[in-house]
Amino acid sequence: MTAFDEMLPQVDGLRKPYTGYDRWLQTQQAQRLQDKMRDAERVFRKTGITFAVYGEEDAAERLIPFDIVPRIISGAEWRRLTLGIEQRVQAINAFLDDIYHRQEILRAGRIPKDLIARNAAFLPEMIGVRPPAGVYTHIIGIDVVRTSEDEFFVLEDNARTPSGVSYMLENRETMMQLFPELFQKVKVRPVENYPQLLRQSLSATRPEGSSSQPTIAVLTPGSYNSAYFEHAFLADQMGVQLVEGQDLRVVDGHVAMRTTEGYKQIDILYRRVDDAYLDPLTFKPDSALGVAGIMDVYRAGNVTIANAPGTGIADDKAIYSYMPEIVEFYTGRKALLKNVPTWRCSEADSLKYVLEHLGELVVKEVHGSGGYGMLVGPTSTKVEQDAFAAKLKSNPSNYIAQPTLSLSTCPIYTDAGLAPRHVDLRPFVLVSDRIQIVPGGLTRVALKEGSLVVNSSQGGGTKDTWVLDD
Repeated sequence: MTAFDEMLPQVDGLRKPYTGYDRWLQTQQAQRLQDKMRDAERVFRKTGITFAVYGEEDAAERLIPFDIVPRIISGAEWRRLTLGIEQRVQAINAFLDDIYHRQEILRAGRIPKDLIARNAAFLPEMIGVRPPAGVYTHIIGIDVVRTSEDEFFVLEDNARTPSGVSYMLENRETMMQLFPELFQKVKVRPVENYPQLLRQSLSATRPEGSSSQPTIAVLTPGSYNSAYFEHAFLADQMGVQLVEGQDLRVVDGHVAMRTTEGYKQIDILYRRVDDAYLDPLTFKPDSALGVAGIMDVYRAGNVTIANAPGTGIADDKAIYSYMPEIVEFYTGRKALLKNVPTWRCSEADSLKYVLEHLGELVVKEVHGSGGYGMLVGPTSTKVEQDAFAAKLKSNPSNYIAQPTLSLSTCPIYTDAGLAPRHVDLRPFVLVSDRIQIVPGGLTRVALKEGSLVVNSSQGGGTKDTWVLDD
């Protein structure tokens, strides 16, 4: 498959959004750019921008690779994307409210009841619970891929605890530090106000009766978590406390954090702890990461938990295959952004097709993330396909399959010059009494030539994402 290159398409040459950047690039010496690549690595190492790789003891902490060639999106392209993302986010929040209350979409037969009832991400404990301000997904990351000049697809919805926004912010800061003159030549929309927008958005979903300036804290599983850098970074940037479960307790019907002056009430908890570990009295009894009794406080409406427990049902990959129906059901309009065609392996005919075409498809676990537990058919061996076929047959409902899309490419800078690599995009959406989308997001890039897997845990890197101010 020939991929569409967002900077230098084979047919038409340089695309318009890259005109200003390319004019600057032509004036740069190769040695200077190579030096800047090394400078960027030193910046990331000094800042401590790392991520953990589970299961690899010799490489528990890695420096996330960064490429100095930006991914550039025109203002018109961005406006089109944001309309589709806003529609999708509205539908996701309406879906969650419906699933945990009247379940109209199930009554209408638009989604099979078993897909909800037997789904591990569905929390019966949330039935009848309406979160403060009616918001379930306060922060959402929508993964978007491009296949041509005018064709965009949503690859997946991240509605539980989406990560990566700290890399978006650090990528921009690093680029501005390395190439300050470039930002004078090309007008790029800012992203650095995200922490302030996040704090304002969270504050707007405070519980009834709380102060107009509520107390916010970020709940982290601790320093061994793969995204701990981001937890600490966001708490620092918002000017709020970073806490662990051991720092919190329930006091007089509210969640409170330990301070030098005693326990202080928390109104909003931006949690980066999975549902199962959130409350040992409700979920996993041996969890030391959460807060005993927090679900009782939540049900009473005395604390906002962002994102709400149970939101994982909205980013389940089997539910994803029904997103066009979900969007239309709750918005009354066809989805503006396309889904990738998806085979649900729980269905006999789909399973048969997938097993017969493993070499052509991408197969994923329905609850998988980070690029783990998946098969990329075109780059797999016969031995890998046979092993995966056995997994599919033993537990078909755990998998979905999709065609191998020809993801667009953007150039990266190598010692030999520019070279195309496949990319995706994760815009970050804030939901309160309104929907706000920071202009840009996190572009992930598959640094290995020909690879379609962009996850950092699988060897991918990141780029600064520019939305032009036009």
